[in-house]
Amino acid sequence: MAELRTLARPYAKAAFQAAQDQQQLAQWAEVLTLAGQITANDVVRQLLANPGTDEQKKAELILATTELEVSEGIRNFFAILAENRRLALLPEIAALFNTYRADLERTVDIDVTTAFELSDEQQQKLAQALSTKLQRQVSLAASLDKSLIGGVVVRTGDLVIDASVRGKLKKLAETLSS
Repeated sequence: MAELRTLARPYAKAAFQAAQDQQQLAQWAEVLTLAGQITANDVVRQLLANPGTDEQKKAELILATTELEVSEGIRNFFAILAENRRLALLPEIAALFNTYRADLERTVDIDVTTAFELSDEQQQKLAQALSTKLQRQVSLAASLDKSLIGGVVVRTGDLVIDASVRGKLKKLAETLSS
């Protein structure tokens, strides 16, 4: 996975820079995200691995499958990916592109897992507190996990805040056993 991310990084940076220069961040994000989802499909992966199919045709097929109107810049980007045989990197390129976009727009997606259903008011308060702590606009996605017993687990990127009863009991058990 790290290898793919390393290979994808220069392409994602180039795509992000081109999108910024053309003031088309939303369009590029939409096309790359959809193309990444398409190329993550097992059947499409097999097609991309087929050496008998022309690389440019593969790129055109992916763009046609998105059914989106794309700019000349996006077409050129896909042509470069095809020329360098990097179309299979599209899922990683899309993920990195969306990370760069979120950094620029100062937004963050947060997954919150709770032991009990959160009310809308509680979700708003939590989103507001996290927004203040992270200094970003927060988009919250809540899910339930009764095995937490109580409390919450907050995840975003590499940051994990475990304020659950299960997490505290686990820490206590580790402390007692050492």
